[in-house]
Amino acid sequence: MYAVIESGGKQYKAIPGGLIDVETLAGEVGSSVQFDKVLALVDGGQVKTGAAAQGSIVKATITVQDRGPKTLVFKFKRKKQYKRTIGHRQNFTRVKITEIV
Repeated sequence: MYAVIESGGKQYKAIPGGLIDVETLAGEVGSSVQFDKVLALVDGGQVKTGAAAQGSIVKATITVQDRGPKTLVFKFKRKKQYKRTIGHRQNFTRVKITEIV
């Protein structure tokens, strides 16, 4: 059994007992969160989408509040002696899926 949830404008596959990295959520490590925007629910061979999946809730626990790996952005204009290097690290929250109701 798994569910497809939406968080932070992105879609994630949530499997009970699995870990997923989502956009930063408010909360301390160890606190529980609920994802009520369930897009699809797959149980064996049955697939529920749309209104049938709207009543479902995915419960999870926050395990880590961290930052991702550094991404380098390099800007360059030829013949103008223009070079700029900028680094960026995106914040994320790692959650452990406890159950799908």
